Amino acid sequence: MTLLDLTPRVADTDRLATLPVAIIGAGPIGLAAAAHLLERGLDFVIFEAGADIAASVRSWGHTRLFSPWRHLVDPAARRLLEEQGWQHPEPGAAPTGRELVERYLEPLSHVDAIASRIRLRTEVVAVAREGMDRTRTRARAATPFAVRVRTADGEIAEVAARAVIDASGTYRSPNPLSSSGLDPLGFADIADRVLPALPDVLGRERAVFAGRRTLVVGAGHSAANTLLALVELAREEPGTTVTWVIRNPQAVRVSSSPDDELADRARLGSRVDRAVAGGLITMVDGFEIVRGRRVDDGVELTGRRHGRLETLRADAVVGATGFRPDLGILREIRLELDEVVEAPKRLAPLIDPNVHSCGTVEPHGFRELQHPEPGFFIVGMKSYGRAPTFLLATGYEQVRSVTAWMAGDAVAAANVELVLPATGVCSTDSSSARGCCS
Repeated sequence: MTLLDLTPRVADTDRLATLPVAIIGAGPIGLAAAAHLLERGLDFVIFEAGADIAASVRSWGHTRLFSPWRHLVDPAARRLLEEQGWQHPEPGAAPTGRELVERYLEPLSHVDAIASRIRLRTEVVAVAREGMDRTRTRARAATPFAVRVRTADGEIAEVAARAVIDASGTYRSPNPLSSSGLDPLGFADIADRVLPALPDVLGRERAVFAGRRTLVVGAGHSAANTLLALVELAREEPGTTVTWVIRNPQAVRVSSSPDDELADRARLGSRVDRAVAGGLITMVDGFEIVRGRRVDDGVELTGRRHGRLETLRADAVVGATGFRPDLGILREIRLELDEVVEAPKRLAPLIDPNVHSCGTVEPHGFRELQHPEPGFFIVGMKSYGRAPTFLLATGYEQVRSVTAWMAGDAVAAANVELVLPATGVCSTDSSSARGCCS
């Protein structure tokens, strides 16, 4: 890793070939990109902000994915691992996030050629071109990227890169509680009482919820998982109450459907339906949060409902409202994003959640992921912007195509395929598990 290289430069085009590809994020997609680059003989460096690889997946590691193992292992990663004697887990079984890390991602990260290139506790704070802001065009494509990082000891440094693959995901940039897309008024006063999606209700965070009132905000499958965990906790801990707050008349994505592509997902919806019908979950629909306020040791949320203001009180709030891409680090990069979902412009029509479910998204690669900035790609869950239809298998095909393009293999880069069974292989929605995303 070259930090702030101030030595005299050779011609930029020659220098580019000596530099690594910078991968942002050591989750499933970032590590898959590394495996493909390794097969292509291209050097790389992986920056992971967490203390270990797959830090976001570990956060929801207690949650079981909808997808089985057969759709969770990248082909290049599998080839690399099997050379080391690794055995593929039972293809038809669906792992938890923790099992995904322990049985697949950790072994992959320990492969010597990958392990030596991972920089943990190293947060990417900005990406630019060396000596160029976004307004400068001359020789831009021949100028190395400058990846600015903050290391564990607080040092700020820059790493030169030939290309950048942003696989940082969206788990750490959740949507606000308010329907407007902004934080509710007064949010700063209650922020410490709002937990992120998929808390470990029955495990490490049990004390936060046991015997207390919890509001779960959101209409996706992460909300459903949390609601059911709270129902189970209520059976064991007297005084535990569960209220489900959604802004629409009903939670369409969670409600069970006989034609659901995934049996496990359908069962999840059915269990929530029964819990609501049985009075184990109090549902408050059509509630649009506008203000938050601390009350004693709890939280008060005020919202518009059926044309008037109403107030809900609780000891804790779980925000399961979905996720959005953090684009702040890319301010000096020339991006072409859809104005609605904040995905790459050519990808957006293929993933529009008003039209597509995760099982109907077409395979896509470097063409759909390109930006006006040559050599820069957003992949994985972050490439989907605010759309909730991402699945790991799609992300693996993304990085296969992108790395083929980087290696100059135009035929392989353009030939995108995604072989899935008729049932589809959805991770979950964007508010849910991190089920399959980076």
